[in-house]
Amino acid sequence: MSNFLTLTQFLCFLATLAAGGCGGDSSPMSSTPSATLAPAPGGERVLFVGNSLTEGNDLPLMVEALSQAGGHPLAVETITYGGVALEDHWNLGTQNRIAAGGFRFVVLQQGPSTLLESQANLKEWTRRFDAVIREAGGRTALYMVWPESYRPQAFPDVSASYRLAAEDVGGILLPAGDAWVAAWRLDPGLRLYGSDGFHPTVLGSYLAALVIYGGLANASPSGLPTRLQLRNGRTVEVSAREGSIAQAATAEALR
Repeated sequence: MSNFLTLTQFLCFLATLAAGGCGGDSSPMSSTPSATLAPAPGGERVLFVGNSLTEGNDLPLMVEALSQAGGHPLAVETITYGGVALEDHWNLGTQNRIAAGGFRFVVLQQGPSTLLESQANLKEWTRRFDAVIREAGGRTALYMVWPESYRPQAFPDVSASYRLAAEDVGGILLPAGDAWVAAWRLDPGLRLYGSDGFHPTVLGSYLAALVIYGGLANASPSGLPTRLQLRNGRTVEVSAREGSIAQAATAEALR
């Protein structure tokens, strides 16, 4: 990559200083994939395109495990880089993998995207990716995230930004951030943020995975397991009580 900042990187730098980011990730931008996960056999194929908010806690594999338990199997693949926005994914060539075809859904994720500049950036690059996704026979989905823990007032702006980007291309909105808010209405003490106040705990990712599975498969989250055996051999688990709250919050957000 060039030693000179792209426009997106420059805007992200300014946005970070203003407590809003384009990539919306506190980790340094990387041109090396953080995770490249090959798909499992069987099920509708899903490509996740994002940064550490997608990679963290093996979120795509959680979605895959939930889909198998729910009877609507999805086979996931991921392309993630630390600290990037969708424009950076484009500059790194992610669109070429999409253009090769074979994906029923492509799930796009950026940072909170609350500033006017980053909202416009999210819409612009969602449109560009959507054109490639449609040409390859797939459908675009937007994985709505959340602001940093010190900016709770920004949740509505995150929601609006992702909702507008999804509506702009006729895509599927996956409102994980809205589900976090719904979960806190049921139990304000739930620990959804990790120690850095931005990346999710396992429970936060489990809640996001419920939303993504429910939105892609048009399926109810009710009764899904709270203990998941992932394809990479890892086991993730949340308590039965927390899982029940997460499932109720997911149902509310997807409505």
